[in-house]
Amino acid sequence: MDVMSAALGGMCTAQNSLEKSGERIAGATVQPQDSVDLSTEMVEMLAAANQYQANARVIQTTDNMQKRLLNILA
Repeated sequence: MDVMSAALGGMCTAQNSLEKSGERIAGATVQPQDSVDLSTEMVEMLAAANQYQANARVIQTTDNMQKRLLNILA
């Protein structure tokens, strides 16, 4: 599998996780049965943000490696 495709897939997964956490927080009502544990949601959002950042670094590193390879071959 292509490294860029894997990194982009990871970024999409992280984005979906962030969106779901946001929807759960925004959709929570004041009724006790619909309560949302904000600490759990925050941990999930931070994990998704870290995942997104790690995948962005993979893309950046891959881009740099391809540039160096082209410079060597040119």
